[in-house]
Amino acid sequence: MVALNIQLESSWKMQMKEELSKPYFGELVQFLQNEKAGNHIIYPPESQVFAAFANTPFDKVRVVIIGQDPYHGEGQANGLSFSVTSDVRIPPSLKNIFKELFRDLGISIPQNGDLSQWAKQGVLLLNATFTVRANQAGSHQKKGWEKFSDAIIKSISDNRENIVFMLWGNYAKQKAICVDRTKHLVLEAAHPSPLARSGFSGCAHFSQANEYLLKNNIQPIDWRL
Repeated sequence: MVALNIQLESSWKMQMKEELSKPYFGELVQFLQNEKAGNHIIYPPESQVFAAFANTPFDKVRVVIIGQDPYHGEGQANGLSFSVTSDVRIPPSLKNIFKELFRDLGISIPQNGDLSQWAKQGVLLLNATFTVRANQAGSHQKKGWEKFSDAIIKSISDNRENIVFMLWGNYAKQKAICVDRTKHLVLEAAHPSPLARSGFSGCAHFSQANEYLLKNNIQPIDWRL
């Protein structure tokens, strides 16, 4: 059996302890081991699969931005939804996110796509599916990751208060069922991809998020990069 070297940050491991012991998660791990044994290239690298949690411990979460799959091109995915490392060309969806930041808050468009500064402030950059086979979009969907990400969102919803959930696109909007809207703010918009129908530009989610946090005596996010 090929071993996997993916470690969950301690506060999240405590929250998700029961989930990690469920049969579906064992089947997911077996699937990933089989992929590795078959010499398939998987993104992101093992050490970054749970990077979202390493950067944003459970009790530090203030905002959740939900993506779909990791990027499937070489060197792109780094475990944070929509983010790429600083030396990688900014993908089209992220370009549109930056354009909305400028339109909404007047923030200058960044020169790179590394969103780790958001993550360190409490923005959980969560993909619904955590891994993907190289150059095969959606290849690790319906293997168990979606159940795991649902459980993560529900754990935040149940155990925290006044969190902002940003759901961009129909896939992310399906996660709204896991959120208690009486305790949290749910913001929905079209996906930022240029291929999506119009509806992301002008959503003003960044300013709305900070207004909500301030109203609830929570430090707002500095969205500058």
